[in-house]
Amino acid sequence: MFMADAQVHIWAPETAQRKWRPGQAVHREIALGAEELLGEMDAAGVARCVLIPPYWEGDRHDVVLAAAREHPERFTVMARPDTEAQAQPGAIAGWMKQAEVRGIRCSFNRPRQIAMLSEGKAEWLWDEIEEAGAPVMVLLPQSLMPLLEPVLARHPRLRIALSHLGLNSHEYDEHAFRDLDRLLALAAWPNASVKFSALPAYTRDRYPYRRLHPHLRRVYDAFGPRRIFWGTDYARLPCTYSQAVTMYTEEMPWLTSEDKAWIMGRGLCEWLGWELPSA
Repeated sequence: MFMADAQVHIWAPETAQRKWRPGQAVHREIALGAEELLGEMDAAGVARCVLIPPYWEGDRHDVVLAAAREHPERFTVMARPDTEAQAQPGAIAGWMKQAEVRGIRCSFNRPRQIAMLSEGKAEWLWDEIEEAGAPVMVLLPQSLMPLLEPVLARHPRLRIALSHLGLNSHEYDEHAFRDLDRLLALAAWPNASVKFSALPAYTRDRYPYRRLHPHLRRVYDAFGPRRIFWGTDYARLPCTYSQAVTMYTEEMPWLTSEDKAWIMGRGLCEWLGWELPSA
């Protein structure tokens, strides 16, 4: 099975010359680099990975771009614009001209970011992303998913993937999924998809995380396998990288072989326009 990971953050260590955003928690103290990630991918049989620069790195993209430049068959980048800033004309088109970049990642999970979305100040961003034909991964809490409905209505060519099913950090199991219906409502929009990413981080259960499975089945029933993209967000996992793979490939008997092919990589690559290797 061809597998492609929809999200991993990699970054460089903090130094006097390379300061992180002050007061920001990091997923782990030891920076995760491209070579370590490649080793985990190889051991688990994962061919490709989408790299996203983490928030604590500020506006820096140098680490992810360098990794994608050195390993173009293994890595691609989702550029992360500043969703707390005012309109930045031409920013998206500029990113999409870079060969290493295949899409955009937008975060709306902090107060100033949420205000930009709820007050309509992010409209310039949706306009530019749609005009560029770029796929966009959106981080937004489940409770606020209705804010995306007018965006999807106004921008029918905008292709949105919802990261981590809209779950909030430090919330677990049934409490974490209390607003799942708000996410499922977006399945009515054919240009909306979801990411099965970082999910072991949202349960107190142990591998294979069966307390998550009923919620994931509801998402599967709503969106279907072609609009679900598997991902790990490896640096924050409470399990091994390989377990983040086998949780889906071996522990969910309701997924068919064809379902798993779409969820584990084919759907993501088609969504990104990242051509699959020939058989």
